[in-house]
Amino acid sequence: MNLVSEVYHGDNLEFMAKFPDGFFDLAVPDIEYCIGASAPTKKDARVTQKNGYVLNIKLPTYKKKNWDFKKSSDEYFKELFRVSKNQIIWGGNYYGLSGGMIVWDKLNGESDQMGCEIAWNSMNNRTDIVYYMWAGMMQGVYCGKNVRKALVQQGNKQLNEKRIHETQKPIALYQWLYSEYARPGFKILDTHMGSQSSRIAAYKMGFDYWGCELDNDHFINGCKRFEEETYEPLLKEINKIKQQTIF
Repeated sequence: MNLVSEVYHGDNLEFMAKFPDGFFDLAVPDIEYCIGASAPTKKDARVTQKNGYVLNIKLPTYKKKNWDFKKSSDEYFKELFRVSKNQIIWGGNYYGLSGGMIVWDKLNGESDQMGCEIAWNSMNNRTDIVYYMWAGMMQGVYCGKNVRKALVQQGNKQLNEKRIHETQKPIALYQWLYSEYARPGFKILDTHMGSQSSRIAAYKMGFDYWGCELDNDHFINGCKRFEEETYEPLLKEINKIKQQTIF
């Protein structure tokens, strides 16, 4: 499997300038919302269970950043639409984009976090809802349109996706997006890689991928996460090939 998984540390305008018109089939950026999410407040590290028992949990800590205190420029959108044929833009609702929308319901109940996030979708004029539980230690085992299946949470918390980014989106969400909106052979672009969930999902599903990230910490941590998420499956595939060769 000779997949392209090319990533760039630097400015996304400089990165996109390297590509001809319409080079990418689908762009899936998670752009700035301009709501200060890059400087999250410290959360209570205790959870009160139904029986009244207070459980202490270890929460991830993030450096306070300033990237979500400004919006993406008009120049950015012009260049994004130049290099990509189709777009799913998380946070497009903050920019007045109209048309198709994808609503991700996090099923996080009375949490103080956002109950859902919205992506603008260039491929249709529908408003679709996708469910994936994403609330601290509560993570789902299913991502899709069946809310009953989505209400089942991961029982083994050791299998939870580890968070490394203050606005991280789950790998399962991108896998669902690709299954619904990408076709075999699509070239995927993400100009705001962050935790690299979009990259990991593309790799696991066999899509060529190009990504960019400006923040140095996020780029380093995301690349490390990509290696950790893809290294073990790669070893299994190599061992399988070796076994087939031997026998």
